[in-house]
Amino acid sequence: MAEAPLLETLSFTTSINTASATKDTEPQMSCLLCDQVYEVDEDKEEFLKHLVTEHKFVIADVKLISDFKRYIGYWKMRLQNHPVTDFCTAIDTNTGEKDIGPKEQYYLLCDVLPEDKLLRECLQKDKLVSVLETQQKEREDTDFCRMCLFCKEEFHSNRATLFNHMNTEHNFNVGLPDNLVYTNEFLDILQEKLSRLQCLYCERTFRDRPTLKEHMRKKQHKRLKASNPTYDKFYVVNYLELGKNWEIIEAEVDTEPDYPTDSDNDDWSEWQEEGGAKAVCLFCEQTDAVTDKLIEHMKIVHRFDLSGIKQSMNLNFYQQLKLVNYIRRQMHQTSCIFCQEKFESRESLINHMTSEDHMTRLPDQSFWDQPQYYFPTYEDDSLLFSLGDVADDDTDSGCHDDSVVIAEDTLVNSTSLKKSDIFEELTT
Repeated sequence: MAEAPLLETLSFTTSINTASATKDTEPQMSCLLCDQVYEVDEDKEEFLKHLVTEHKFVIADVKLISDFKRYIGYWKMRLQNHPVTDFCTAIDTNTGEKDIGPKEQYYLLCDVLPEDKLLRECLQKDKLVSVLETQQKEREDTDFCRMCLFCKEEFHSNRATLFNHMNTEHNFNVGLPDNLVYTNEFLDILQEKLSRLQCLYCERTFRDRPTLKEHMRKKQHKRLKASNPTYDKFYVVNYLELGKNWEIIEAEVDTEPDYPTDSDNDDWSEWQEEGGAKAVCLFCEQTDAVTDKLIEHMKIVHRFDLSGIKQSMNLNFYQQLKLVNYIRRQMHQTSCIFCQEKFESRESLINHMTSEDHMTRLPDQSFWDQPQYYFPTYEDDSLLFSLGDVADDDTDSGCHDDSVVIAEDTLVNSTSLKKSDIFEELTT
């Protein structure tokens, strides 16, 4: 069984060692500095108040913490063996001559501390993986059965058909279905509002359904108010970057730099591309700016034929990306890519894989074809930029398929292919 995914993206030049918070499903959490116990969801505000009043302890930007319980669990563990002053900024109050009241000292825990910032980023990435896995399960759920919010037509299996129906037949648009997650809970909230005769946009309540229907039609309120935070949970875009929701991301419009418009006298004949970042071998420290040479190196020296594996297994871009990230992770953790056996050093691992011929073998596809490997193990992995679909190779070699494939009508048996459109939608 493969180990848990890395919480942070590594660097070929920098290694960050951080203890990871572990998941649990207990509904309670205990105070950072005492044994007082609180319910995770119901008592969060009471817990924060307790920290301030009883311990003079303040946590900054609580709303930006993706998993509050794991965050508290991590710092409770760290504070057991260290004083608060090792991690927190001390703030003195009532220090002025005219200030009324006793002087008090408060302790602020915030992401100015690199460890706290890294923890928040790790929790956010883990939350994104969880959201994408949930979204994939919802897409594959064949037991889905739901009635339209505005008529009596019933829909089965595919959630997208319901949302598309409400858009085309009732002019109710919530965005692309592929951008939604937790759709059952989302539909429950909308259904409850309509059952209470409440407008979905302005949330006014009306005396009967015909009046509500007429109001939503005339006022063009058959939509959701984008500024309503109630619905942020149900859109994947709100999980992409720490501290950024869809409004912030949408506002970050990329602007092109101003280039000179008069290029009559420009001479580009002697311009040459400067050498870019070098790709690193999956198994040793060999690097090369030309990826094809590096792939050939792995084939000759390590007997690992990445191009051959891509062709024989018919791997698309996303599957190749996950495979490379899986191997990077295994090598980083000194675990064999085939049998998962762990070794004390990288040298021992290489000797094992070479002697046992495990360089040329891959484990069952379920080990590495998982959403967690969408994320690069190393943030500066140039090898990933050279990956391409098998179809691209076929086109380059003159191979053509006369059959016309319509994605929406094609039954995809491979779970990994279904997963690929998650990031295709997120990155377009």
